[in-house]
Amino acid sequence: MSTYTLPVVTEAPSAATGTVYTVASGDLRPSANVTCWPTQQKLEGDLTAALTALGWKVARGHPVDEAKGHGFIDSQRAGIEVFKTLPPDAPLIVVEGVWQYSHHVLAGLRSHRGPILVVANWSGEFPGLVGLLNLAGSLTKARRDYSVLWSVDFTDEWAREGLRTWLETGTLRHDTGHVRDLPPLADLPAGPETELGTALARQLITEKAIIGVFDEGCMGMYNAIIDDEHLNPLGIYKERLSQSALVAEMRKVPDEEAAAVRTWLDDAGMTFHTGTDEATELTDAQLHSQFKMYIAALRIADDFGLDAVGIQYQQGLKDTVPASDLAEGLLGNVQRPPVRSRDGSRELYAGAPLPHFNEVDEGVAVDLLVTNRIWTAMGLDPATTLHDIRWGEEYDGRFVWVFEISGAVPASHHGGYDKSWSMRQPPMFFPLGGGTLSGVSKPGELVWSRVFLMDGTLHVDLGRATAVALPEEETRRRLDATNPQWPIMHAVLHGVTRDQFMARHRANHLNVAYAPDAPTAEKALLAKAAFFAELGLTVHLCGEAGI
Repeated sequence: MSTYTLPVVTEAPSAATGTVYTVASGDLRPSANVTCWPTQQKLEGDLTAALTALGWKVARGHPVDEAKGHGFIDSQRAGIEVFKTLPPDAPLIVVEGVWQYSHHVLAGLRSHRGPILVVANWSGEFPGLVGLLNLAGSLTKARRDYSVLWSVDFTDEWAREGLRTWLETGTLRHDTGHVRDLPPLADLPAGPETELGTALARQLITEKAIIGVFDEGCMGMYNAIIDDEHLNPLGIYKERLSQSALVAEMRKVPDEEAAAVRTWLDDAGMTFHTGTDEATELTDAQLHSQFKMYIAALRIADDFGLDAVGIQYQQGLKDTVPASDLAEGLLGNVQRPPVRSRDGSRELYAGAPLPHFNEVDEGVAVDLLVTNRIWTAMGLDPATTLHDIRWGEEYDGRFVWVFEISGAVPASHHGGYDKSWSMRQPPMFFPLGGGTLSGVSKPGELVWSRVFLMDGTLHVDLGRATAVALPEEETRRRLDATNPQWPIMHAVLHGVTRDQFMARHRANHLNVAYAPDAPTAEKALLAKAAFFAELGLTVHLCGEAGI
């Protein structure tokens, strides 16, 4: 008879009475974790004070690593090891004052049996709110119950009561009364917009589209990966590509072609804030590399017949070439430097954007395809982009959001290249630099949206907003409070409060597209709702979405 050595399963520890446990997911990049650690320490101190005042003890689930200079869980393996030591039935708070990689803690959170609360500091300094929303979207996709809460410093009564409720009941619900389901497609207002959306959806399902994915799964964003089984019934198929192929194609681009891109942008009035220090400044050499990437991306897209493209850019690519952001912003604009096929016989994607879904967020990819087709059919500017939901504050009696994606938006969103500029990406994120495509988004009417997975099916939230102009000094204050290198939009949501939006949103990103006026925005929103409904998504209208 054979005998085998059986594994010894570690006995799970028991939770201490009256104790709440905390963990902190961080970045994969050591420089970001070290830079952001003081902000995280302050948040954890504020939260501990609030919990102590409510009569609870706080046990940090993992020690600070003095050698690394921070106390973040900085890899998936580290997270798995941490959760082995945590009582599986204990109340657990994920504390986020920074951008974090959700997959660092997702394995542990999936199997954790106790109540989970994700908290963030209401601050623009580092993207803690963005990290909270990404983890919320990832847990939603994973079908794991959780609660969320946010506060400047957890001294306010609203946050304290939220903590008390969660500690006593294991759950915390916020007001989401701004959300309502779209009526059945047959009950939508009859008219050209409903007809257009329905027809375009049927065309997509029948004729199909290809999205090019340069390496899936950016920065641990589990929520941003949508399986083929969900996409294919919509008529959307993935072309899985490698960022190494992009770099290889960049090496084939002649210097004079990259120089021609720079000349075109200079003639269009774009400003490049350049210097000579490669470590801290944007240089002409970095820009030259980015222009080669722009050309290479278009040529690969043409090779595969892509309808949209996404470049992961993290990890790996940032350690190989300057950041991809400038190329991404150029791709998404109608007016952009012309690029010809390798043999020079054809202009690629002439007179049209090649929609780009930043950070290979495939929920954004679905939205881009839909928006591009509707806006084009309606004769509107089809340039669309995603933004991070970064932060916001009251200004002049209304809440104005800071929507701020980490590198580039189409120049038309700023009012043109002459109102756009490029600055070096922060060294802690991008050691090889690279320029942004930045500016302040022009005032105007918006349709916003987010495609996400919930309960195993695709959903979409749709709403209306207005991009507003703020005084120059207030814009500068908000940029300085976040990342001044990145493009910013001052947005006012229609009929959705700050806390309603945070409670409902299932991702760190949302899509925005401009309309020339409010009536046109309403028509475009109706067409978009009909498109999504015909595709079979569950459509939710948010706030004053007038259908």
